[in-house]
Order: sequence, then C-alpha cells, then structure tokens
Amino acid sequence: MTPSSLHQLIEALRVLPGVGPKSATRMAYHLLQRDPGGAINLAHAIEYALANLKHCRRCNTFAETELCDICADPQRDAGKLCVVEMPTDLMMVEQTLAFHGLYFVLMGRLSPLDGVGAKDIALSQLLSRVADGEVAEVVLATNFTAEGEATAHYLAQMLQARGLAVSRIARGLPVGGELEHADPGTLAQALVERRPL
Repeated sequence: MTPSSLHQLIEALRVLPGVGPKSATRMAYHLLQRDPGGAINLAHAIEYALANLKHCRRCNTFAETELCDICADPQRDAGKLCVVEMPTDLMMVEQTLAFHGLYFVLMGRLSPLDGVGAKDIALSQLLSRVADGEVAEVVLATNFTAEGEATAHYLAQMLQARGLAVSRIARGLPVGGELEHADPGTLAQALVERRPL
C-alpha cells in the first residue's frame, strides 16, 4: 500500500500537462530517492513563484512587477499588438526577434467543447487594451488548432468592428524544409497563402 504522503505527491505531480499516473509515480520516486535536494528546490521555486508572480497589467503575462519587461520597454512599437494564447507562445514569438511590438496574452483559447467561452479567457481585458488609442494593428498569433482558429476568427471580427487592422500569422513550410517531407495539409496551406516576390 502506498503511504498517504507519497500518494499525495503523485497526485500533485499529475496536475502537470501530459503527466499520467505512471509518469507521476516515476517522478515522485526519482525526487524522493535520487534527488531530495532537487525536490526541496522544486517546492521552494513553486512557492516563490506563487507568492511573487502576478499578471502584467498591460499584456496579461506573468511578471513580478506591475509591468513586464517588454511592456516597460519604451523602444517597443506600441502601435502593433501581437495576441497569443499563453505566455509560452509569447516567449516563442519573442525568440524570433522578428516582432518589435507589444503583446497580449489571452491565457487560453475558445473551446466550446471543453466549456471554455469568451468569459473564460482575457477577452474583456484585450478589448480594454486595444481601446487605448495607441494600437493600430493587431497580429493574431493563436495556434493553428481548431480552437486557435476559432479564437482568431472570433477576435478578428470583434477587433475589425472597432476599426483596427487585424492580421494573422502565416502558415506554411518550415524554413529549411523539403517539399517531399511536408504533409499535404501544410503544403496545401503554403500554396494557398503564397505571396508575390
């Protein structure tokens, strides 16, 4: 029989995305048996993050201050706003060094099948954010899943109705990719979204 404290640890680890009972059990035993110092550091890091992180009042990502570093940077183009689903998406776009505007993080996406509607993501905050008079173009960078596409479509209609220019990140072949290795859907999308040279 599993001790209750071990069972509690395993169940706590299962809240992580993609972690099922077997993975959670392996993680728990690893932390307890091979890396108790790592377990203590993990516990302290989680406590510290929960105590110190809040949402940036401007873009809604996580920050330790009222404004995150990106929103506080006067060199950013305040006329362009990139809307993403999650903070990890913001990090990926930022790593490209191709976007120099500001961001807004929805903290989710519309998913009626999962019971996630417009009130469950930061939609009202986004609408307040774009009403500041600075934003001229909104770049929708939601994922290319059914939910991400539905979210982008919904946002585009709402934002265009407010007179904003709205664009969507392009889809297609990866840089360095070869046509013979592309799946038909990706190749078809690349053909549909082709542009003149």
